[in-house]
Amino acid sequence: MSKTKIIKITFLILVVLGILLTHFFVPKLISEIRNPVVGLIKRNKNINFDIAAKDNGKIKRKDLTISSFDGTKLSARLTFSSLDSTKATIILLHGIRSNKNTFFDLSTFLAENGFNSVALDSRAHGESEGQFCTFGVHEKKDIQELIDYLAKNENLNHIGIWGQSLGGAIALQAMCYDKRIKFGIVESTFSNFKTIVNDYFDLHADFSFSPFSNYLVNRTGSIAEFDVNDAQPIKYCESIDQPILMVHGNVDERIHIKYGKANFSKLKSVDKEFIEIDAANHSNVWKVGGDAYFERILVFLNKQHYK
Repeated sequence: MSKTKIIKITFLILVVLGILLTHFFVPKLISEIRNPVVGLIKRNKNINFDIAAKDNGKIKRKDLTISSFDGTKLSARLTFSSLDSTKATIILLHGIRSNKNTFFDLSTFLAENGFNSVALDSRAHGESEGQFCTFGVHEKKDIQELIDYLAKNENLNHIGIWGQSLGGAIALQAMCYDKRIKFGIVESTFSNFKTIVNDYFDLHADFSFSPFSNYLVNRTGSIAEFDVNDAQPIKYCESIDQPILMVHGNVDERIHIKYGKANFSKLKSVDKEFIEIDAANHSNVWKVGGDAYFERILVFLNKQHYK
């Protein structure tokens, strides 16, 4: 066999392998949370909380298991207010490839200030079941099931929500989907799933080509069985009329602040506020914002207590 023929055959094999990988494997890296390859090449940076709160052993916590609409078992941790009265119950939603344990200090802080909190492992994360993240499409229904559970089993009905990054996108979709959510805090989230995937290509691969990234997004939707065109928090913002606080760092490279501002501009709510954290990136909003930030958070939360 000639050298030229060997080169042609090798090239053809590589092209076929590239097509197969692009069609079958690469799209799974976007939404398959427990994919071992993703675990090797990507480490999610958890938020640095640095909250002035300390669990003295008197705070009551309770682990919950909720069966969602499709039978997926979800794990959550309910932390009760340490005060004599409770102002509200706040659902806490983590970012992608994180879990409910990142909220231990925050739940303590909230308990000390009179709030119950429910830190949820989103589907396919932490101790919850599931293989794929659907970027809010199925997760908003999970939140509805969680609210049903809290009302029926814990007699908790005055519900707020607090989400960061992916959790913020879920929070926005859930606030529109279930009006029993009375208020929300949304940090550092995106407007459109397709757009942010294209941005991630630009950030991590130094190139972006929307027809290619859109193809991968559509494939991941087919594989994970969700409508990728429904993963648009900005679309849901148009029907959110509850009080809401939006927050974004102005040097966030992973999700640009322009998306937070775009979401904010579409909110129907008349009781809304946007906080821009100067010099904060995607992972350190709470650290950079510091005590002053949490004081503003408490001002907002204390207006949302039981009427």
